[in-house]
Formats: sequence, structure tokens, C-alpha cells
Amino acid sequence: MTHHAAVYRIVSDVDVPAGAWVQTVPFPVDSAEAERRRHRELTRPGTRTVVLHYPDATELVITAERGPGGRAELDRVVAEKSPEWTDNAIIPLPADDRGPLRLEETTLREAPADVSGTVGHPIPELVRYLPSLDPHVHITHDHTGALIARCWHRPAQQNHVRELLHRLTADPAQIIARGRGDRNDHPRGTIHERVAEQAQRTPDAIAIVDGDNEITYRELVDRAARRAAALDAGPGDLVGVCLDRSANLIITLLAVLMTGAAYVPLDPAHPEARRDLIAQDAGLTQVINSVEQDEAEPEALKGNPDDPAYVIYTSGSTGTPKGVVIPHRNVTALLDGTTKDFGFGPHDTWTWFHSAAFDFSVWEIWGCLLTGGRVVVVPHWTSRTPEDFRDLLRHHRVTVLNQTPSAFSQLLDLESRQPSELDVRLVIFGGEPLDTRPLTRWLDTHPETRLVNMFGITETTVHVTAQTITRKEALDGTKSVGRPIPGWNVRVVDEQRNVVPFGHTGEIAVGGAGLALHYLNRAELTSQRFVEIDGERLYLSGDKGRLNADGTLEHLGRLDNQVQLRGHRIELDEIREVLLTDPAVVAAAVILNQPGDAATARLDAYVVLDGTTANDLKRRAARMLPEYMVPSVTELPALPLTGNGKLDVSQLPQFEEPARQEPEGDDQLAKVLSVWRAQLRTEVTATDNFFDLGGNSLLAARIVRALRDQGIALTVRDVYRNPTPAALVSSGGQP
Repeated sequence: MTHHAAVYRIVSDVDVPAGAWVQTVPFPVDSAEAERRRHRELTRPGTRTVVLHYPDATELVITAERGPGGRAELDRVVAEKSPEWTDNAIIPLPADDRGPLRLEETTLREAPADVSGTVGHPIPELVRYLPSLDPHVHITHDHTGALIARCWHRPAQQNHVRELLHRLTADPAQIIARGRGDRNDHPRGTIHERVAEQAQRTPDAIAIVDGDNEITYRELVDRAARRAAALDAGPGDLVGVCLDRSANLIITLLAVLMTGAAYVPLDPAHPEARRDLIAQDAGLTQVINSVEQDEAEPEALKGNPDDPAYVIYTSGSTGTPKGVVIPHRNVTALLDGTTKDFGFGPHDTWTWFHSAAFDFSVWEIWGCLLTGGRVVVVPHWTSRTPEDFRDLLRHHRVTVLNQTPSAFSQLLDLESRQPSELDVRLVIFGGEPLDTRPLTRWLDTHPETRLVNMFGITETTVHVTAQTITRKEALDGTKSVGRPIPGWNVRVVDEQRNVVPFGHTGEIAVGGAGLALHYLNRAELTSQRFVEIDGERLYLSGDKGRLNADGTLEHLGRLDNQVQLRGHRIELDEIREVLLTDPAVVAAAVILNQPGDAATARLDAYVVLDGTTANDLKRRAARMLPEYMVPSVTELPALPLTGNGKLDVSQLPQFEEPARQEPEGDDQLAKVLSVWRAQLRTEVTATDNFFDLGGNSLLAARIVRALRDQGIALTVRDVYRNPTPAALVSSGGQP
């Protein structure tokens, strides 16, 4: 074969090089005869430029002699193409000794916006799956207006290219089918019925461990039944529950379910104003914030699987939290669909780490109790102190650990520095995006642990998909959240709610067994987010993703103004609305700043004020917002705007880490100030408040660890109780 050759596909009418041979080939461009003619021109000796006119296409073949001179001649001819030969006019095609070119032509059923205008460039899906082949694809329309994909390739590539074009042009029904989880038979019973059945099977097994207090399944069901009989509640009622994390809270939640009512968890740590707002929105007639002795005689269990089991409130873009109503059958379906794969059973010990007002707790509590395990209550301060939490895991020989990636990062860092013997066989991540790369450190010390990343939403009952993270996935930094769990399904849709081809991005829509009944008292919002597409009810998540041809889903962030911070989904607009309700606020903007890792990520509000200070505004906002939603507040004379009058985020002040200042001598205050400056990435004085500087539980743990390295023995609780450097030193940290 001639050493140098170039093949072009002429897309539009352009002038051809002077002196070129023009030949008419009376056969279709993809016919065997056309292939032979093309191959003959590619293998002719000497320098030659030929235009081949087929009935349905035109090609330009340029060949040159072997050696540097021929290469230069070919480059000259190509460089001196007519000015009309733009990238939209010709397509370079591979020409080498791997055999003659072939053409695959396929009608595209859908035309993704980011592909339909592409001419002369490889389709992203092809490059994504076969980067070494770099096939050349042309997208065009035929005389009927149908969208055509034409792909040139070598014979050795044929099967691969056909498979890739099949993925691009798959029937929407095939794409939808690939996004469905395995079958999950209709779930049986209510949550409380399933717990009662477990108590009949293993009455003397430990159900709950709360400090030194152990409660068997028999005791759990008996106490909950007596408490239920004393409650003035029944089917159709919503009962608020505002209790600290404890065995008593689990008994109360179970008691509410036994009456046939649904529970509405209220976090005692949240501001009273926020709790009052939720109680009013939900129309709660009673809120349980203390429990008397359970003396009433048990009654028959009430309720059915279609009844609401709980209402959990999530952040709302209108400034008001919104209640998500979940029925019993969703929770039982979740456990029926995952128990076999994860091997849950009476041999397992789970931790209950998260607030009852966060739906991860639904998985932690009922996931354990419906499968016969024992749940260990993690005290508040233990959850914020990595060393104490690890001691709890070791003492109780915990096997199933559920964590947000932010929370797990503390344990991961501790285990990386000081490995220990743990019985944890399964770690399930949820609540926020997972960066898999740091997990190699855990696998180094605990290779026997199965790590699973689960994507989920409150509106779809905690979890939707599951992806096991092996060392390969960790090293690759995979964005995959896996395939749907049995009974759930996903698809990726465009703005018109049409299914997009495999590998292309759009909005993640979720269907199947986990969909909430509705938003409480929000009919319009319910109709906007819970929609019917092709006869199936789906939840439009607002999350960006893509579905691969193997049925795995990649999560690529949010499409709207919602962010995720340390396990919490937060509507930035809710924070902004709360700020704007203050009469002293003229204008406000709220963003998520992520200068480093999960610990240093923070919510920052930029405000224009009239008649108050930034600190006073923050204190007032904290009366309405839970701690994790209270932003740092910076006053500006005006918000920076773009030429279109929109907020110019790039012009907002950036918080930079101050120059590192080493403490002088053994002065404890100097050491504390140095550590605070390093961890909080800002200037700090002796009277600055930890929380006003953007402090959170993760940073508190890091500060404590860094101070211990400096010889100052303090706890996370000390930081919370003494939130200024001066007060912390006065609290009595001992070297």
C-alpha cells in the first residue's frame, strides 16, 4: 500500500483541487463495489488526487509516495485545500494498512442536542468507549429529514462500531428496560408488623443497645404496643416526635406506627422557630417531646402497607421546608430488594448515627430491625469524635456501618494513621456525592470490607441504586452509582422528558417501588416533580446524570440551585429567602464555597445591609435555620453583577488561607490560635466565635486532633461548649 494516504468525505458542494481526477462510481457508497474502488485508489503507486462521486456521497482520496518527500507533498495538497473546505465541509477518514474502509450507516431515533449539530468529529459515545479506535462519524439528514449517523472504520473495528452505533440508536424502550432493577415482588405488611414478626421469631435477641441499656425484640414490641395504646392517634393522623437520639425514640416511633398514624420527626437540635414552622405546615395536633411510663394495655395493630409511615421535611427553594410523605410499602420494599445482596440478618450489628429528621435514619433503624439485627445508638458527642466512635465500633463489634462520605472521612483519616481491628463487613455511603479515590486507604487496611455507594433521594425512599467500590473503582475515581436496586428504575431525560441515548447527560428520573405519595399540602409542587411519562409515574430528581449501556448510572451533580453539604441536601434559595425576610437585608446571595475538602466546604452569604451587622443577622437567621444551614455572613456595599444584571459569583470575595503562623514558646493560646487559623483558613483572634468563622463538626474534630498533637488534650464537646480560643484555653486543656 502507498505509504502516505488521506481520505476525506465531502459533505457539501465545494471546489476540488485543480488537476484532481474525477470519477463516477455507479454504486452506493457503502456497497462492496464502492469499497473495492476506494481500496484500489488507496493502494495506487505514486502521488494522486482522486474525487469519487457515488450516487449518495462524494469522497476525496489523496495518496503520495513513500518517504519524506511524499509526506510533504500530501501535507501540501491538504494544506492548500479550497477555503470552502471548512470542518463542516470535509471529514478526514483513517487510511492505513489495516484494510479498506467500511461505512456503517444508521438512522438515529433521537437527536441529542450536543450531538445533532456535530459534523466531522467523533461522537462522544464512540470516543468514550473506544478511545483507541477514534472512528470518524458524520451526522446528517436524508431527504426525508431523518437523522443519519455514518461511521467509517476498518474491518477489524466493525463489530465494535456496530455495537456503539446500536447504543446511540437504541430504541427508547430498550434504554428504559436497561435502567430497570430486578423484579421485587410486592412488599408484605407494614413496618410495625414486620418488626412484630421478627420479635416472634427471635424474642430474646437484642434489638437495641443504648449505652448500658439493652432491649430485646420482645421488650421493644411490648413497650411500643403499650405506648401506642396510650397515644391519642390513629390512621390518617400525623404525630410529631421531638426526642433526642435514643432507644426511647425508636420505641416512640414504633408506637406511632402501631396506632396507624405516621410520624413526623423533629430534631431537638434544630431552631424552635423551624420546628414550629414544620408543626404548623403539617397540621400537627400533638408533638411528643417527653414520654411517661408505659402502662396502657396493648391493642391490635392498625394500619396497612399503603398508609403513610412517616413525613420527613427537606429543604425548599421557596424558603419553606417541604414534607415528603412515604408509605410503609416503600420501606418494606427497600429492605426486600436489598437484604439478599447485602446479606442482612440476625448476625449483624448496625449503628444509628444520623438524626431521625434525616431519611438515612429510616435505613439505619428499620433496615436493622426488619432483618433481625441489633441497632447501636451512637451518642451525639460520640458521632462527632472519631476516636470515641471507633471505640464504639470495636466494643459492639459493629458489622454494618452507614455513613455520609463527610462523616466517614474522619474515621477514614483515623484508621489510615492508626489502623485497628474492626468487624465492619459492609460500609454503605449515601446522602451526598462520594469521591471514591480516598477509599484506597481504607482498602489498604481493611480489604475484607465491602464498600457500597448508594444514590438516593428522600422522595424515592432513601436509596435508588447501588455500586460496590472495589480498588479499581476507587483508583478510577468512578462517578458510577451503580444499577437500580430491585423494584426501582431510572432513566435520563432531556428538557422535553424524552429518553436520551446511552452515555448522554440529562435529568435523572426515578420510578418504581420507592416513590413518595406526594408532598404534604403541596399539590402544585407534587404535580411538577411527580410526573407521568409513557404511562409510568416518575420523580424528576433535579440531578444530572447519564445512563450507560450496561445499566449503570453516573451521578454528575445538580441541575438546579440545590447543593449537598455534609450529607444534607440544601436549597440555597431557602437560606436566601430566610435572610431576605429580615427587614435590614437589602439584597442577599448565598453560595457553597468549597476551597478544600468536605470539612472546609461552607455556606457563605453575601448581603447588603441597612441598620444591622453581619453577626446580628446571622444570629437571627439561626433562629430559623438548622445549624448545618446557617451561613457565614459577609457584608458588601452592593452585590456584583454581570452585564446581564445577574449575580457575578466570580467577583464575590474569596476566602484565602492566611500565611501559616507558628506559635511562639509554649503559650497555649498561641497554639490554639495557630491551629484555628490553619483549620478554618482565616484570620482568628482570641474572642472570635468558632461557628461565626464557619466551624462545623468535622472541623471541630480536626482542631481537637491538631491540638492533641500540640500537647493540648481537649474534646469536640469542649470546642462546642467553649467556642472561642480564649474560652477554650480557659476550659483547662491539659498537656
